[in-house]
Amino acid sequence: MLAAKGDWFGSGSRIIITTRDINNLAIEEYKLYQMTELHYHHALQLFSKHAFKMDYPPHDYDDISCNITHMTGGLPLALEVIGCSLYRKSKPIWKEALKKLQSAPHQHIFEILKISVEMLSEEQREIFLDIACFYVGEERIYPYYMWKALDFYPKIEINFLIGMSLIKIDVDDRLLMHNLLRDLGREIVRREDLKVPGKCSRLWQPKIALEVMKTRMGTENIIALKLTGLSKDHNFTSEGFSRMPNLRLLELEGGNLVGDFKNLFSNLKWLSWHRCPSHLRVINLCLRNLVVLKLSNSKILENWNGWGPCLENSDLQVIHLMRCYLSTTPDFSRCLKLRILVFAEHCPESPQIGTSIGKLERLKRLEIIAVGMQQSKLSRSPHFDLCVVPLTIFRLKNLSTLKLEGLSMRELHPSIGEMAGLACLSLVCCDRLRKLPDSIGKLRLLLELNLFDTRIRELPDSIGDLKMMEKMHLGCTRIRSLPNSIGGLESLKRLLMPSSKIRVLPTSIGDLKSLEELNLMQTQIRELPDAIGGLESLRYLCLSSTKIIALPASIGYLKRLNSLEMSHSKIRELPDSIGDLKSLERMNLEQTQVTVLPKSIGGLESLFYLGLSDLEIIEMPDSIGCLKMLNYLDMSRSKIRELPKAIGMLENLERLAYGGSRNMDMKWPPKLSTLWISSSDDPQSLTLPPQLSYFSICCDDPQSLILPPQLSSFSLNCDHPQSLPRLPLGLRSLELKRVKSPILQSLSSKLRYLSELSLNGCGLREIVIEQLESLHSLNVQGCNLLLILGLSSLRRLEQLKSLGALS
Repeated sequence: MLAAKGDWFGSGSRIIITTRDINNLAIEEYKLYQMTELHYHHALQLFSKHAFKMDYPPHDYDDISCNITHMTGGLPLALEVIGCSLYRKSKPIWKEALKKLQSAPHQHIFEILKISVEMLSEEQREIFLDIACFYVGEERIYPYYMWKALDFYPKIEINFLIGMSLIKIDVDDRLLMHNLLRDLGREIVRREDLKVPGKCSRLWQPKIALEVMKTRMGTENIIALKLTGLSKDHNFTSEGFSRMPNLRLLELEGGNLVGDFKNLFSNLKWLSWHRCPSHLRVINLCLRNLVVLKLSNSKILENWNGWGPCLENSDLQVIHLMRCYLSTTPDFSRCLKLRILVFAEHCPESPQIGTSIGKLERLKRLEIIAVGMQQSKLSRSPHFDLCVVPLTIFRLKNLSTLKLEGLSMRELHPSIGEMAGLACLSLVCCDRLRKLPDSIGKLRLLLELNLFDTRIRELPDSIGDLKMMEKMHLGCTRIRSLPNSIGGLESLKRLLMPSSKIRVLPTSIGDLKSLEELNLMQTQIRELPDAIGGLESLRYLCLSSTKIIALPASIGYLKRLNSLEMSHSKIRELPDSIGDLKSLERMNLEQTQVTVLPKSIGGLESLFYLGLSDLEIIEMPDSIGCLKMLNYLDMSRSKIRELPKAIGMLENLERLAYGGSRNMDMKWPPKLSTLWISSSDDPQSLTLPPQLSYFSICCDDPQSLILPPQLSSFSLNCDHPQSLPRLPLGLRSLELKRVKSPILQSLSSKLRYLSELSLNGCGLREIVIEQLESLHSLNVQGCNLLLILGLSSLRRLEQLKSLGALS
């Protein structure tokens, strides 16, 4: 054991562990950093290093290299394996490799990644393959109930798969998987029988699944079938399903079920149907083991003949109905184990909620989400009074999530307080709701309250009794002030109030010791109380577009603050205590009224981004050179005409934007790779750093520019350039803005690597591009005078975007 406890090492020690499996990480204290895929240019560079032993591909291999790089999805392992396998291989072998990669994962990648899958238990493997074939992008909770009905342990197994880096869960709780891992899972299924698809366990390709159905070549091996996205609707007969007794997942779109289905769907756990017919042409349909029912864009009524087979089922856990034309909900009294019930975006009217919903004592999640409609249309609806929510809903004691969104109810009944198990309450876009009942304070287990875009004017004092609440969203409400009791929300982590009418914060705001995010963007706030310094856990503070003039000195007590957003606010000065924010990584002062930066700004030892664009600041303090972690400094369109010498001390600065000319005695930062100059009167005096990879400039005489040979991207903003500067032969991307002179003809055929060209706002009537043999992407925008675009010689051109041109 090399590293188990933090106290084994001295102060300042950093131990970095890379792993694909965090399940066996026997360390008590660690921070997890999730690696992301490589950006395209870095991915192409890595691939080229292995395929050509150079940073970029030769021009005759440019297109195929780009295609292979895109196929790998930025996965370093795949780039390395494929690149090495193609080193010194002939062009036909490359083309064959690309063809195979488009149809199935590369053999070497397949075998390497397969090792991780072979380590899985049978249940973990089944879940992995289900996700790869059907559930990428699906909300986790829905297949969870299906897997649970199969006697799996989905909560444990999903966490294990996450720990193995085989799947991810996004912020919306949806299942994600890298494209290569998805393809790996599908290839594993395909290899179950390469010759007879009907002997594979899962058929996720609709055309193949349809062919198996038509030819009746299904077998008992098939457990999942997808028949969506077909060119036309098909009737699915009982004969087609007769040889699939173990089918547990079925996805349909349009068409109908026809025939005698006695005993055919006895193992079906999941049924989703897009554009389900209003009448099923089926007899003896039995869905006694159905767990999840999802219907969408379907004109089904309360007397639909599919309700009986679906709802006469004691094991049904999920009903999800989206854009279904119900006027009255069906009778739920025969599916008493239901856990999730969703009515989403029903139009032209929302369903009348029947009293049988009150019998669903095990219901955990209820969502009634109305489609966006004009109020005049709502008032004419004969079926459902959206201003009334049935009281029977508030008697569901086990409900943990209640979403009543887009409804026109005027108030919540006081009995809401009796829903003791409620953890999430969302009333988003209930635009007639003006107040909350005092009984809201009885929801002692409430974790999230979302009142976004309601007409609520004030919060009841009882809000402070919600000791467990972690997130409260008050954006676009009419709340002008918060009650003092707000300080009682001891677990609150996120308080969001953007575009609300809030004018003042109570001093009790400082009692929110767990608060990590405070968003006051576009509010009427004019000042922050000194008590703001008490927010010892605060990491994100947004004051953008507010009327705040100054920050209190107590801001320096926010030792954990990572991000401070003040753009477009009325801020005039920063307190000296700003330098005490040792954890601050991002500070944005864009379009504020700040004219001077305090010397203490040099104390921001963790600062990564500093936004100073569109400011009246004339000079920078020398202490700016102390920002050793600064990566991006944006001073575009500011009044600073010369860069201070201290800029050269920024050893980690990679991106710099400013207007004017630099101090001739200054050295460029050693890692500077991206440079924007918004205005230069004397481009001839510019000596650009040799390591620059991207350069953008607005000037009158670009001809005198000397561009570094390693430059890969160049952007020029100029009205009447006489000619372009000498362009590096390795240039890959060129952007020309507002050019009114016919200089494109001067582009040399020697630019054999140029693959991207953008023309923005060019005042030319005719553009002819002839010599760029490697160009595969052309973007023409805002060239309103353009009448002729000559591209006949661009044989490799794959992508053409034209907006506001050739109209």
